[in-house]
Amino acid sequence: MKIAVCIKRVPDTETRIRIAGDGASIDETGVKFIINPYDEFAVEEALQRRDKAGGGEVVVIALGPDAGQETIRSVLAMGADRGVLLKAERIPADALAVAKALAAELKDGGYDLVLFGKMAADDYHHGVGPMVAELLDLPCVTAISKLELEGGKGVAEREIEGGVEVVEFALPAVLTAEKGLNTPRYPALKGIMAAKKKPIEIKPAALGEARAIVTSLSLPPDRKAGRIVGEGPDAVPELVRLLRTEAKVL
Repeated sequence: MKIAVCIKRVPDTETRIRIAGDGASIDETGVKFIINPYDEFAVEEALQRRDKAGGGEVVVIALGPDAGQETIRSVLAMGADRGVLLKAERIPADALAVAKALAAELKDGGYDLVLFGKMAADDYHHGVGPMVAELLDLPCVTAISKLELEGGKGVAEREIEGGVEVVEFALPAVLTAEKGLNTPRYPALKGIMAAKKKPIEIKPAALGEARAIVTSLSLPPDRKAGRIVGEGPDAVPELVRLLRTEAKVL
């Protein structure tokens, strides 16, 4: 089974973000970058499917600057077979531009399955995976929490409000992974050493004109300091009054 996993390099979710001088990007000085957390579930699923099939290939594909090679290496250390970096100085804010570049790379790859995380933790786009599926004219199931594959077909479960949706589809297909699909493995020392010898192919990203751009960024406003309105049961009426008249939550 040949599986492609599309990943993204994102700032660590615990990193303190500062806005760069241009006002429209982040200052990357001192920022730790990691693989998008949702993509880890996609990687783990690909590795499990390859091993269950008794062989095949897991190819990890990322779009971004040269530093993306480090992120690809971390996935190779988990057990992926090879990597492809679609080189671009910056990752476009336009999800369609990213999807077109990925689709161009995936088109003639002969993949049985293409996996994504359900969204990127830095921009919360949910659209790249479904857009790639549309561009490749493949079935797509998003935010899957369970997957079964057999005989050229698959059955996926996805949680929806009030229940679980079960979707049957034919392969090849594009799927996006939700948290809970599996438990991603940690790279072992053997895998880390082996990853150094695994190939990463670097190609220019086939990016077209971006239809959406970020014009400005701003940090959330500072939270107002709290205040104590009293102690014990006698403070309850005043607290209720303030919640109703000032906070307007009642």
